[in-house]
Amino acid sequence: MSNNQLVIRAKVLYDGKDKFDDKTIIIEGERIVEVCDKKLKYDYEGYVTPAFIDAHSHIGMIREGEPSEEAEGNDLLEQILPTNNPLNSIYFDDRAFKDAVDFGVLYSCVVPGSGNLIGGEAKIIRNYAAHRGEAVMKDYGYKMALGYNPRSTTSWKGKRPNTRMGVYALLEKKLDDLLIKKRKAELKKKKEILALDEKLKNEKLTKSQYDEHKQIIKDQYSLNFSSAENALFQLLQGNKTAKIHVHKEDDIMYLVDLVKKYNLKVTADHTGDVFHKNIFNILGENDIPIVYGPLGSLAYKVELKHAYYQNAKLLMESNAFYGLMTDHPVIQSYSLRDSLKFFLIQGMNPKDAIGIITRKNAQILGIDDEFGTVEANKKASLLVWDKNPLSLASFPKLVLGEGKILRKKE
Repeated sequence: MSNNQLVIRAKVLYDGKDKFDDKTIIIEGERIVEVCDKKLKYDYEGYVTPAFIDAHSHIGMIREGEPSEEAEGNDLLEQILPTNNPLNSIYFDDRAFKDAVDFGVLYSCVVPGSGNLIGGEAKIIRNYAAHRGEAVMKDYGYKMALGYNPRSTTSWKGKRPNTRMGVYALLEKKLDDLLIKKRKAELKKKKEILALDEKLKNEKLTKSQYDEHKQIIKDQYSLNFSSAENALFQLLQGNKTAKIHVHKEDDIMYLVDLVKKYNLKVTADHTGDVFHKNIFNILGENDIPIVYGPLGSLAYKVELKHAYYQNAKLLMESNAFYGLMTDHPVIQSYSLRDSLKFFLIQGMNPKDAIGIITRKNAQILGIDDEFGTVEANKKASLLVWDKNPLSLASFPKLVLGEGKILRKKE
């Protein structure tokens, strides 16, 4: 056995896909090298799961022990702020990070709040990072919002329609104007390059002069667009995902139309007021994953009047692909595992419940090549529990993040 090797005996292994008894997990460095039936001397023993992933959070931006006026979840400047980087508003000394790691929630997709149509970027971070330099795992996409929230902020700065029809018209005008601007710029660039080609053909330019002029044309084209416009192009070209805050069924149907019109890549985040299974089915049929939740919070506004915990059964019975969020601090990040009870009481198998906040969240966030399951070649981010992880009294006695021991309880 090498010095940097760690061996864990899983009395029960929930690997993110299935459940197994009496497995041995061999870790070297930051990776799992083998999951097997070998009987080896082990360093730790218990119930094993992958580390948990929170697919939608404001952790570090809306902080414990600070008055609400110091929170940085929303910027009041404009309705459309795609270049806002949530990392710039995170304090990593927020106590919530420590609590999250204690309960095995090692990763979060952090987004700005939902008071703006487009509030900023979405970043996947390590909750156990000491500072921003160690935190970011992936630039995931952008945060958008439909429904009540963006129409409730008329006292903020910028253009703020007070109706959903006004908010949606504002969004579509922005996207349409940008597409028209891009098309005009492309036509101008094409015309100038064709003229340049003609000059080269008539031997009025050398090859080096041609290349220089062509690069100038391309540079001028790129200067037509601001950083905010280039960010929106990332959405319109399907290069980035829009995490879209949406609760009510009619707003979800608008979201489906929006995706079809602009060919957007999106997730439907929340969907808390959906109380008809066919709405979940429509999202599934349109390949729109759901980041469901938060579950167990107060239904504090009218657009949550149908947010029953029983709706989890409708989601389970639908054809939609879904993960789970805390929306921290709406419910605390460390409560992510607790939210599984709403699926378990509706009859979900425990292995499938664990899979929601591990494998499925990893798939939705596009990090499942490295995280979300306990298997060979994946990053060694896993939890060793003292009891069945779905027991109310269970607690991790070992928290491992990418091969590093983060918490250890003898």
